[in-house]
Amino acid sequence: TGVRIRMDNPREVGADRIVNAAAAHHLYGGPIIIVDLGTATTFDTVSKEGDYLGGAIAPGIDTAAEALFMQAAMLPRVELVRPKHAIGTNTISAIQSGIIFGYVGLIEGMVARIQKELGEKAKVVATGGGAELIAREAPVIDVVNLNLTLIGLRLIYLMNKAD
Repeated sequence: TGVRIRMDNPREVGADRIVNAAAAHHLYGGPIIIVDLGTATTFDTVSKEGDYLGGAIAPGIDTAAEALFMQAAMLPRVELVRPKHAIGTNTISAIQSGIIFGYVGLIEGMVARIQKELGEKAKVVATGGGAELIAREAPVIDVVNLNLTLIGLRLIYLMNKAD
């Protein structure tokens, strides 16, 4: 796979997370933190040596917005765009602020915690459907690569083909 999986149970790790980790380490080296902003928001960490160390999983941005709409009877479904201010002046801008800026805070907080555990600064690459929107607000993200998963699939295919 291009990375050594150092998890308690390597079979539990989603293939998408390993593929992203392999691509990110191949492209950018390590240590690296991959933030995938999709259905789930995942944080994956790869060491300088190419060891997949693990990470964290949180609900994705769209998943959180949809849950809010479905579970809170009076709240509307909203388009997830950057609000003008953190202090929303109506329900829609308040939801947008809470979700967009809330996820920026989630990413900044998780990256800081992961780097503290690593004991060194790691490059941060974002991918997934929400990556561009969030990266504009999160200076902790160094690179956005929307093709990371496809690059990783190709990389692993070529490695296996060579064997």
